[in-house]
Amino acid sequence: MDTKNEKVTKKKVEGNQLEHHGEHHHHEKMNENHMEHHHVEEKHKEHLHGADDHNHEDHHKHHHHDEHHDHSGHGDFKKLFLYNLPLGLIIMWISPIMGINIPFPFQFTFKYSDIIASVLALIMLFFGGKPFFQGAVTEFKQKKPGMMALVSMGVGISFIYSFYAVIMRYATKNEFKDFYFEFASLLLIMLLGHWIEMVALGKAGDAQKSLAKLLPKEANVIVNDQIFKKEISQLNIGDVVRVQAGENIPADGIVLSGESRVNESLLTGESKPILKKVNDMIIGGSTNGNGSLDIKVVQTGDKSFISQVQQLVRDAQNQPSKAEDQASKVAGWLFYIALIASVLAFIVWLVIVDLQTAIIFAVTTLVIACPHALGLAIPLVISKSTSLGATTGLLVKNREAYELTTKANIVVLDKTGTLTTGEFKVLRVDSLNNNYNVKDITALISGLEMGSSHPIAQSIIKYSDEQGIKSKKFTDINILSGKGLEGVYNKEKYTLISQKAFGEDLKINNLPGATISILTLNGKPIGAILLGDELKVTSRKLIDTLKKKKITPIMATGDNESAASEVAKELGIEYYSNQSPQDKYNLIDKYKKEGKIVVMVGDGVNDAPSLALSDVGIAIGAGTQVAIDSADVVLTQSEPGDIESFIELSFNTNRKMTQNLIWGAGYNFIAIPLAAGILASIGFIITPAIGAILMSLSTVIVAINAMTLRLNK
Repeated sequence: MDTKNEKVTKKKVEGNQLEHHGEHHHHEKMNENHMEHHHVEEKHKEHLHGADDHNHEDHHKHHHHDEHHDHSGHGDFKKLFLYNLPLGLIIMWISPIMGINIPFPFQFTFKYSDIIASVLALIMLFFGGKPFFQGAVTEFKQKKPGMMALVSMGVGISFIYSFYAVIMRYATKNEFKDFYFEFASLLLIMLLGHWIEMVALGKAGDAQKSLAKLLPKEANVIVNDQIFKKEISQLNIGDVVRVQAGENIPADGIVLSGESRVNESLLTGESKPILKKVNDMIIGGSTNGNGSLDIKVVQTGDKSFISQVQQLVRDAQNQPSKAEDQASKVAGWLFYIALIASVLAFIVWLVIVDLQTAIIFAVTTLVIACPHALGLAIPLVISKSTSLGATTGLLVKNREAYELTTKANIVVLDKTGTLTTGEFKVLRVDSLNNNYNVKDITALISGLEMGSSHPIAQSIIKYSDEQGIKSKKFTDINILSGKGLEGVYNKEKYTLISQKAFGEDLKINNLPGATISILTLNGKPIGAILLGDELKVTSRKLIDTLKKKKITPIMATGDNESAASEVAKELGIEYYSNQSPQDKYNLIDKYKKEGKIVVMVGDGVNDAPSLALSDVGIAIGAGTQVAIDSADVVLTQSEPGDIESFIELSFNTNRKMTQNLIWGAGYNFIAIPLAAGILASIGFIITPAIGAILMSLSTVIVAINAMTLRLNK
């Protein structure tokens, strides 16, 4: 906690700047550009620190990912299926169904066809069955028998008995039924089911590949005023690259010269192109607009923003959640239930009928009980959900965030930059003297601010330009320390100072979160400007959504009581003002001790302790500067609508997981007794082949259900 507190106590300045407009209004102009550049550098250092922490475990996690997506590395199921398909079709063609010699049109038996079937089945067993047997060994070593063990038992028993039946047929000259048809059909269907699963998992993970494709193959590197082509993989930190209009940015960097609007929508979900100028950070993979930019490379390779997004996707897909653990437990129980049901079916049918019938029901029970759909139920949904999120700027690092969000009681929200824009904007200009209209006041105030690059000054000048108002030309502009500034126009002295510095309540109708500055002429008030941190357009809708879902929204902000109360009043929510990082941490700790499930939304840097402590930490609007080691979810834009989107994605994801679990488990609990022959007395029997078809069908249904997960952002 100590290191995080040290890290996070340096950023929250916007609210205080607004409160004491006069005190913070102007810094010495000589230092302004330096400070801006230093701020960019500091942000970038934070970003790199997070990246270094995050990439520390890359190798281990990537290895785990590979194992997870290839069923412990046991084979390429597409190739296995295609190689075994002709062998299986031949076996099914020359082997009687259920060992009954009925002349089906698609079957052809002849002398010694059963021996040929035995040889082909042996080949299939070793090659097609290998991944299942290897998987079963792994499960038994872990003392967690599951789906691979069930498939192996079904395939193994059907082959062993069939091989035995053929030998006995020739040794005793008596008729013994073999089940090579069922063996071959079961193995082919299982291989096909796994292939379908691999395709589905592959599609669900395409977000990583899509992100990689955003980077161009080559960059235009500037060396001694000459341009050379260079492979992206060969770029070094410090290289200067030129990006022409319409080209994709080759690497993360800082703009050295030029100005252009850059489209980051594919990376962040932000639809509007963002203006980039000197000293601005820029993300590799974004698309340059009409201008030309010279960019200094500050990050490449695994530490780049795109690589971190890819790693977030991988990590989310590799982390087992409570839901997945639950699915594994259910699969384990199904193994024992199926084994007991199979043994009971074998004993009962052996006593009632004969050995061959007993084998049929025992094998069928094991085949149909394979919980593959159950094992697939959760990973596929999470994989699809993670990809959906990644392509819309919702980056989920921790799978449990989905489940916990749907159970949340409280959402604690930061104010500046989360519910409000965090930008200095002119909310209103008032005239306090009948001799001056609003345009006159605006022209005078913007004239006083002309020449300053301070964010507040820039917002006033921008407002004046947007209104088509020409700024007055002042002379002798001076900074009034701790108050504001003064200047001369038409030999008259004007000042622009904070309301606090003016010292008199002018009964001006304030706006939520706004700070008032007073324009005076020779010491008398003639106008006022209201500067503020505007509520974001989607903030009200977010609060409404939270309330509808019975989640209590609470605002915790470092801003002053006045600014906080106005925003909270407008949104109709509880609030805490003047909150330090430690205060926020203690607030969340208090709610958790009360048994509440708490979601914390903050900027990912000064809220790092709270994000780490909360049940679900959401870093919003952090972009390349996010402290990714402290949050469970990263929303790359500062949009409350994205919080709403993540909540919606969580509920949709949880619903799909529940549906798949119910189908995967419920199907087995119904199918096992039927396969054991509980309804055989009324002529209802499930054969191994039908069992395999139904089991594989359940896998396909689960996969399709997962792939239909949608998010209306």
